[in-house]
This record gives sequence, structure tokens and C-alpha cells, in this order.
Amino acid sequence: MRAVVLREFGRPMLVEEIDQPAPAAGQVLVRVVASGVNPLDTKIQAGQAAHARIRLPAVLGLDLAGVVAAVGPEVAGFEPGDEVYGLCGGVGDLPGSLAEYAAVDARLLARKPRTLSMREAAALPLAAITSWEGLIDRAGVRAGQKVLVHGGSGGVGHVGVQLALARNAEVYATGGPASLPVIESLGAVPIDYTSTTVEEYVRRYTGGAGFDVIADNVGGATLDASFAAVRTYHGHVVSALGWGSHSLAPLSFRGATYSGVFTLLPMLTGRGREHHGDILREVAALAEAGALRPRLDPRPFTLDTVMDAHRLVAAGTAAGKVVVDVTG
Repeated sequence: MRAVVLREFGRPMLVEEIDQPAPAAGQVLVRVVASGVNPLDTKIQAGQAAHARIRLPAVLGLDLAGVVAAVGPEVAGFEPGDEVYGLCGGVGDLPGSLAEYAAVDARLLARKPRTLSMREAAALPLAAITSWEGLIDRAGVRAGQKVLVHGGSGGVGHVGVQLALARNAEVYATGGPASLPVIESLGAVPIDYTSTTVEEYVRRYTGGAGFDVIADNVGGATLDASFAAVRTYHGHVVSALGWGSHSLAPLSFRGATYSGVFTLLPMLTGRGREHHGDILREVAALAEAGALRPRLDPRPFTLDTVMDAHRLVAAGTAAGKVVVDVTG
């Protein structure tokens, strides 16, 4: 089969002919139709994501959507012809989705939302699981809460906005001037972080009380700002990028709480993979109900132009999630 192989960090990936895998016990063989490209994919390729712990040579690609071609022993719930999607590989010892076929742990898969195209489905898994683990698993977002999503037009952020709205929360989201129309179109109140201080937007939108839940998808100074903007006593901050050194004093003085999200953990450790499949089934139901839809960059990419897709994502200029068309 054709696959995109990384042989040296920081060097271009190349299309090669490699052996097609066979599904082992507990695995499903998926014919990959589309592969989503995330900023993490570009960091792995560049050798700047030690936490992903990948060994070369490797096939990258975290997200996929495709069709079940075969099922291995001890697999229930899937059969050839099923359309599926998932966050399935490209880290640890799991081959990724930039290949015509992938042998995937069945626990990581779910049926593709019927209302979404393969390209749309391939854009969702990492973003949806990250947002769900933060907003729902950790923070328990519920109706009536004031939720602030940092980076609300980004790949993870725009999904988080929609998840919080689906829980009937009152949603606000930060972004630069160019992203504010996108945030507003999603149904959130846009906040221009370049022209509004933390104190100003906390006072304007919460009367100075702070937000009930804050989802940080930016990290660094934005996580520090989250600690200063969360509600006293009952507020909760979640972050997928809490990797630096931060003072907990502003959070502690509010009696608030913090949770970190490390979405790759089930793939790296083998533990908790069932929960990823469970989340994706919930996400599929929301998509089919019209409550969730990813934004896609319209530019087409194939296995032969994967590096162009990576460069676009790394530049931060994509108009939505970038997706590679793998097979027809």
C-alpha cells in the first residue's frame, strides 16, 4: 500500500510502498479515506513533540475517517463496510492515518456521523476528544454556566464552543480581530483579546465574578490569564497545554480548581481506550442532531502533497481544519 513515511525528524515525509497490515486480535483494518492534520502532527514531524514518544521510521497521522475492510478476532460491533472515524495512531507504536490502510484498536473507533462527509469526520477526533475530556469529563459543563473558551476559532476551540453550547451553557470565546466573525457565527460571544484586558472582559461579561468554566487551548500567558478570570469558589480551569511553569496563587486565592488534559494518554499507555470510542459515539450523536460541525479549510491535499498540508497548518493560516484525501 502507499503510505507517507517519516524517516528523520525535521526532514520531509515521503510516499513509499509498504506492506499492508493485517488486523490482529481486537483490531479493525480500515481503508483510510481522509486524514485530519493537527498542529501536533507538524510538531511530531519536526521532532518537537517528545511527549508523543514516536520511533522512526513511522507513519504519522492522528485522525482518520474511513471504511472497515476487515475485522480481527475478538472484535464485536464492527463489520466490513462500516464507515468509521477515530483518533487512532501516529504516536507511540501506533501507525498513523497517512496510509491507504490502518490496523486500528477497535476501542478507539466509532461509527462515522451519518450527516458528515469523510473529510468532516476526519477533522473531528482529536479536537472533539480533547474538548470533551476538558469541558465535560473534568469540568462537567451544564446549563446556565458562563463558559470561556480561549482560541475559540481554532481546531480544538471551535469544537469546544459547540460542545458547551450543546450543554446549554452561555459561551464566550477569545480570538484575534480576524477570528471574531467565526466565533460569533458559532453562537458564542466574541472577545478580542488584543484590545480587551482580562479585567475588562471579566467585569463586562460576569460582573467581576469570573467565569464558571474556562477552557484554555493556547497555553502560556493565556493559562495564567485563565487563573485570573475564573469564578471564585466554584470556578474550574481546564487546559490541554498546561506544560509550562505557572503560579497557582491567583487560582488558589479564588478557591478555584484546575484540570489538565492529555488526550494521547490512552494511545500511549493502552489504558482507557474504550472511553475515546464512547466520546466519539456521543460526538456523532451531536453531529447528527445538527449541534456540531467542524470548519474545514477548502484546499485539497493528497498523500503526495502532505508536506504542503503540514506547512499550511504550521503557518497558522488555514481557514479551518486541514484534511488530506487518502483514498477515494
